[in-house]
Amino acid sequence: MKQQNVYCEPLCIAKEYLFDIQKVSYQDAEPYSCLMHFHEVHELIIFEEIEGNYFSSQGDSTLEDDDIVLTPALEVHNYEISPKAKSWYLIQFMPKILDLAQFQSVKPLFNRGVHLRMNKENITIVQQQSKWLLDCFNQQPRSEKSLALLSLLLLWIADQAQNVEQNNDHTLRHSQGFARLMPVINLFKHDEYVNLSVTEAAKKCHLSTSHFSRLFKSVFRHTYANYILQHKLHHGARMLSQSKFSVTQISYEMEFSSPSHFIAHFKKYYGVTPYQYRSDINRRILSAETA
Repeated sequence: MKQQNVYCEPLCIAKEYLFDIQKVSYQDAEPYSCLMHFHEVHELIIFEEIEGNYFSSQGDSTLEDDDIVLTPALEVHNYEISPKAKSWYLIQFMPKILDLAQFQSVKPLFNRGVHLRMNKENITIVQQQSKWLLDCFNQQPRSEKSLALLSLLLLWIADQAQNVEQNNDHTLRHSQGFARLMPVINLFKHDEYVNLSVTEAAKKCHLSTSHFSRLFKSVFRHTYANYILQHKLHHGARMLSQSKFSVTQISYEMEFSSPSHFIAHFKKYYGVTPYQYRSDINRRILSAETA
């Protein structure tokens, strides 16, 4: 599986795992897209090369090389990133991990989305810690050593990083459009799978279909049809990684017209077929468990 194709969802957190870490990279002009979204997990991104902007319920801010972004579970956020080469460490973990004793002191970090920056000395340390964590996770994903390295990384960031000021003029949570869409946004947040037509979604928000469509695009910068398709593909990827349902069963569960329709959309979005995706995850898990 191409790692750069996994970015916005906890797609590879296997059942019974507490967290996942990946190294993501794109070359100059390599296709990249990200819709306004949220996760069921906490997310930590440690950038190496980056140029763009981060948008959250707190506002927006400009990203620079070596910046760090922490986004808590269920917080809507987005990135607008330039076509230049870019790379980062992506760490996503289950909220329950913060209930463990070694993570109590960093729990307040995840009350809201934060954009952080560090001096060069600490950047070097954090990048090295991230590499150690990735190497350890690939060999022993459920080990005490992996959890200890994650705890060390979070503690170091909490102690040494400084907040980057965000522009409150563009705060998502307080925008009128965002508030009008909350009935549908809450469905996406709290239901594992949502498959509403645009007419049904508009009705839930007490809006006409045309008004809802315009409002949704103005807030999320993508059409509702694109958003619902990505949501279905994310759900399909979770099912591939966390269940034993066949590709055919998954495609009909998500109400695609046929398995071939699901496979075509999945390959276009992730760069691999559902079969390859599941095979790569199973191989990764097996390799880690037999290491």
